[in-house]
Amino acid sequence: MKIRHLITATFLVALLATSALAGPPLVCHVFDIGNAKSLPWTSQGWSLTGTESYDTKNLAADTIAILDSDSTVLVHMETLRRAMLYGQKDPVAGKQLLLKLLARADAAAKDSPVAALASFDVGYLAETYGQYQWVYKTAANPAQGLDGYARVKKALEIRGNDPQMEFAAALMTLDAPASERQEHTQRAFAGANNDPLLARNLAAHFQSPKSETMADMINRSPSVKVAQQ
Repeated sequence: MKIRHLITATFLVALLATSALAGPPLVCHVFDIGNAKSLPWTSQGWSLTGTESYDTKNLAADTIAILDSDSTVLVHMETLRRAMLYGQKDPVAGKQLLLKLLARADAAAKDSPVAALASFDVGYLAETYGQYQWVYKTAANPAQGLDGYARVKKALEIRGNDPQMEFAAALMTLDAPASERQEHTQRAFAGANNDPLLARNLAAHFQSPKSETMADMINRSPSVKVAQQ
């Protein structure tokens, strides 16, 4: 776990230094979810403005209600991204959300569709917290020590073919061996042929038209080679 995070940090250093990117993709990119419901969002950018009136005491209940009502993985990705940012504003609410997601995953019937999404949600939130903390060193991270990617891989084993989930996994493995990331990338690309929402997200530029597309980001060769530990 520590080795993978070390490699991630090294990769992100190069990512920020050699491109127009302003931060890691799980945090600093707003995912297109169409007209689907998610947590309140008034900002025109990727982060909160600081003027939001949303009551974070409702964060856990509201987030889980949205996740339970929509099985679309991209909706989960954007909702959890927003939830993490609200959790930074209110660390107590953020910790409560993580604990409830862990309990939800533990309570799900083994190898069921519900278990797959519950495992994904815990894993994705953990990885999002980890990326945010790497950029903002003093940020609260209630998921410290939790291997989010392992939980997402477990979700993929249960769920089977899910190109949107493969897209999420590809974004988590930008620093991993190319073969591992490329498997996720190829499955995401293949599924996008029949998934207009995923296709739009792959074609979207990271933050600005001058940045690379999300498809290019997950499909290019690693910009940093790290010796095996």
